[in-house]
Amino acid sequence: MKNIVITGTSRGIGFELAQQFAKNGHQVLAISRNSKPLTNINHKNITALSIDISSNKDLQKVTQFVEKTWNKVDILINNAGKLVNKPFTEISSEDFLEVYKVNVFAVAEITKLMIPFLKKGSHVVTISSMGGIQGSMKFPGLAAYSSAKGAVITLSELLAEEYKEQQIAFNVLALGAVQTEMLEEAFPGYEAPLSAKEMADYLFNFALTGNKFYNGKVLQVSSSTP
Repeated sequence: MKNIVITGTSRGIGFELAQQFAKNGHQVLAISRNSKPLTNINHKNITALSIDISSNKDLQKVTQFVEKTWNKVDILINNAGKLVNKPFTEISSEDFLEVYKVNVFAVAEITKLMIPFLKKGSHVVTISSMGGIQGSMKFPGLAAYSSAKGAVITLSELLAEEYKEQQIAFNVLALGAVQTEMLEEAFPGYEAPLSAKEMADYLFNFALTGNKFYNGKVLQVSSSTP
């Protein structure tokens, strides 16, 4: 049984992933602004916290829970994301900041808070996007989102080096298009090749075993371009 922290669990991949870990006997701390979807499921292995991860004050609740209940974290999955789809000249500084708060700053902050609880053999998995991969095909309108997803790739590579002596693994999965609510909101009518459940199946196995094979790596999880 492992202790697993997942962000962005109110819907999509995170929602499916939290349930899969819980059903397989692991303890899950599920973090999202809207905790109701998982609270309604009422699984004994899931603790759902309603938290705005862009608020450092809110994130202290995560530390408090781990200190009081677990005292260690085996897996941290930085899954939460924010996407703005606008032409570049219409994206405001505020848009950029909001996207970076969720996709970059919150990833750095929650990882920093969990470091004291991550022991030898633990695994930090950050969900990025093919849009953040240099040389990949890009979607117009995603300047803030894709550049933020590129930033967390570099951050994870750096953390893998910084914490290799402690044997904490940091890896990134750069996902292609997945049929989630976030994708539907940004690109109405677009049909992705994978469902959220199918991607959650892959992430479940990677989070549990990927650190045996990889550290500081970016895996491109996409059957299409991008």
